[in-house]
Amino acid sequence: MAKTENDRLVRVPGGGGGAGMDRFFKISERGSTVRTEVMAGATTFLTMAYILFVNPGILGAVPDSAGTTLAFPQVLTVTALVGGIATIAMGLYANYPFAIASGLGLNAFVAFTLVAGYGLTWPEAMGVVVVEGLIITALVLTGLREMIMNAIPTDLKRAIGIGIGMFLMIIGLVNAGIVVNSDATLVTLSTDLTTLRILVFAIGLATAILFTVRKTKGGLLLAILAATVAGVIINEAFADGAMWAATPGVGVVPDAVTSSPDFSLVGKFSFGFFSTLGFITALGLVVAVMLSDFFDTMGTANSLADEAGLLADDGTLPDAKKVLLVDSLAAAAGGAASASSNTTFIESASGIGEGGKTGLASVVTGLLFLACLFISPIAGVIPAEATAPVLIVVGYLMMQGVGEIAWRDPAMGIPALLTVGLMPFTYSITNGVGAGFISFVFIRLIQGKAKDVHPLLYVVAVIFLGYFLKGVLA
Repeated sequence: MAKTENDRLVRVPGGGGGAGMDRFFKISERGSTVRTEVMAGATTFLTMAYILFVNPGILGAVPDSAGTTLAFPQVLTVTALVGGIATIAMGLYANYPFAIASGLGLNAFVAFTLVAGYGLTWPEAMGVVVVEGLIITALVLTGLREMIMNAIPTDLKRAIGIGIGMFLMIIGLVNAGIVVNSDATLVTLSTDLTTLRILVFAIGLATAILFTVRKTKGGLLLAILAATVAGVIINEAFADGAMWAATPGVGVVPDAVTSSPDFSLVGKFSFGFFSTLGFITALGLVVAVMLSDFFDTMGTANSLADEAGLLADDGTLPDAKKVLLVDSLAAAAGGAASASSNTTFIESASGIGEGGKTGLASVVTGLLFLACLFISPIAGVIPAEATAPVLIVVGYLMMQGVGEIAWRDPAMGIPALLTVGLMPFTYSITNGVGAGFISFVFIRLIQGKAKDVHPLLYVVAVIFLGYFLKGVLA
């Protein structure tokens, strides 16, 4: 839903009244309702439920040096387990509508760099994730992570949110098969936009736009459900159930409703990677994972809170330490359960777009993740073409702050441009944040305004400079 100027001024006040659930989550205080929060939580879950099937696909694609391959049901179980518990913790402890799950990009780094590239066993690779999560947790407890978060200029924070909006849009277009790789132009439109799967996407997008324009409550959730139902019907009636043949269960009415979870991967991690790689190389890999985890969450949390109207008047995130602590512990927990590093998901914006403003939305999302421990066949029915339209519409919602950036000031405009542009074009929030920080510090230096830069930003800029020069993590 579009935010008016008055909506943007909504802040988290002190005090509050009411009883029970309303008082605990400050639902009325934040201008929401229980129904809205439940709908928002369900929308977020449906938008990011794909991770339950994408994560096992990525982590299960590579055998380790011992010949061990992670089985799909095992990874699905730990993905749902850690994501569910961490998201519920975010709702109950931090009271924000932010969902957590295994991070895309981070899981690919674990599989294809740590395991396939450096020859680590799966327990050793997950040990790297546990260590980086614990280090970030220590940084949160000392207050350093929050200090860096608050040192970022407001316009740069806005640019991060806008960049994430564009990132969401291109994720949606890629997931739907509209945008594909091209040797000539890097990316291009698919040469065939007449497939049945594109039709499912078109139905979802048209429905999502219709509900957004008409400001229908629960519209994004209804759009996902409408596209899913349409997909199942089209798949059975016109494709003999073969539209998503490469992804078993998607778009097909499941034979069984329940399945038994397999918890055998929980606790399968090892710190033996230090002896396998040597201390310096091992430390470098820990830092590489940590950089992405550290700044992805910072940018994501600020942008999501801004979209929900929950930032303080000075642009900071109230109770940021709670958000960052849950996220950091979730990263370590993901490694400990062999689910890869867990992080705050930008897809939480879909629930916020439905009006989610409190931790109740996260509790609902988390409970739905835990339900998938037992009903994964049902969760697997939803195709990417049904959730992709919602990502595009949410991208639009997050773009609305573009006019608030001081574009005529090169010290803000150039860093903002690099931040916004690099996120979708490199498929990395971290790359966009890093480019924005470095260029902001550089421009302030050549302007002779070094004192206008928070000291912590100099440290961060140097770290990012090393990150880009080393090219450790794409």
